[in-house]
Amino acid sequence: MEACCPYFDPDYENLNQRINGPRVMVDNESCENCTVIKVNSLTEQDLLLEVLQVLTDMDLCINKSYISSDAGWFMDVFHVKDQNGNKVHDKSVISYIQQVIGAIRIHQNSESRKQNEVTLSPKLEQNSLPDCTEIEMIGPNRPGIFSEISAVLAEQRCNIVEAHAWTHNDCLACVAKISSDEPTSPQINDPSRLATIKDHLSTVLHNGGVKARFLGCNNTVGQADAERRLHQLMFARRDFDQHYYSEIGVGKRTTVSVDRCNEKRYSVVNVECLDRPRLMFDTVCTLADLHYVVFHASISSHGPFASQEYYIRHKDGRILDSADEKQLVVKCLEAAIERRICEGVRLELCTENNPGLLSYITRVLRENGLTVAHADIETNGENATNVLYVQDISGNSNIDLAVLETIRKQLDPLAFEVKHYEVPSLTSSPKRKTSSPERDAFSFVSLLRSKIERFISM
Repeated sequence: MEACCPYFDPDYENLNQRINGPRVMVDNESCENCTVIKVNSLTEQDLLLEVLQVLTDMDLCINKSYISSDAGWFMDVFHVKDQNGNKVHDKSVISYIQQVIGAIRIHQNSESRKQNEVTLSPKLEQNSLPDCTEIEMIGPNRPGIFSEISAVLAEQRCNIVEAHAWTHNDCLACVAKISSDEPTSPQINDPSRLATIKDHLSTVLHNGGVKARFLGCNNTVGQADAERRLHQLMFARRDFDQHYYSEIGVGKRTTVSVDRCNEKRYSVVNVECLDRPRLMFDTVCTLADLHYVVFHASISSHGPFASQEYYIRHKDGRILDSADEKQLVVKCLEAAIERRICEGVRLELCTENNPGLLSYITRVLRENGLTVAHADIETNGENATNVLYVQDISGNSNIDLAVLETIRKQLDPLAFEVKHYEVPSLTSSPKRKTSSPERDAFSFVSLLRSKIERFISM
């Protein structure tokens, strides 16, 4: 008689996650000025980062946040506004946030999560991208390098569908999606053609790193994913080894300290800096790339400044004991926060999406002694939005108005908006919290706030 094996439902091991998966509540009533987003779930590695990626892709600004993920349970509270400083009332945005965060599961890889986002994101529904190849570039920064990259892609008959580029210290990183400018064959998936493109880019980057991969159709990699790759590329290039000091204000703009909480065996990271969008995302990205887990956090903004406090451990359970480990965390967080700051003149051009257009624009800028320090290029159907932060070749952000007027005439009939970047007026440096090598008492302030809000909502 043939033995029978008991049947086990293959989804049984995920039953707990399906029952206790992320629950998302979007509340526009309890706070006068912000929309409050609450997320409760079983604790998952990198769940906080994935939630932040969703909020970042929807261009939401986090004014305040309380995080707690002890005892296997994850509780987050985010106070958010849209880009205009208003509450989030758009039902499609609220639905997207609830569905995508609610769909996150333990051990679900990021690629499958992105597939779930295809039909949900209001931003992505409006922007149907062709089959694309993604190019990642990292190398030494120099004046005019972004113009040279654009010229190479134009010469290779590549249409830039989307691109994001950062410069920091002596490093440039760029993530771009390209397609062929041939209408009959928009894909660039031929290995020999990709090799030629990579060779030409490597020459421009002085043998810097270039990677390419074909994304295929229905690719929906969000801007937050590209920005996380920029952080990782910069980190791999060790841009943090060079200390960056602001010439504006008193001392450094960013102050990071690392203390120790003996009672709960946490390392406590405090960050004081200028407030700006995506600040929490940049900080958590860096901690994740350094293999630290955030167990508790409190984030708040006050005037032009922001305060962040994170209670962390290494993934293997260790806290930061050595001076070298602490110094690495401090340097990496300072670099992550400073590298996104776009100092310079902001030029925004909204035009028809024509192959070679970006190469032409950046060449005009270079011929007039300007270099691109930061770029965000996006296309939407037949239209393209080019946002460029430019400086002169010495890195000075104060550009003569006569130079801008000359550029305007040379780019005519292309119209662009000019906005000078202004660092908020600093009457004093961010105040560093009084710290000691060890914290004997665990601070429950942020945790109490989070738990009180949770109990009130029950």
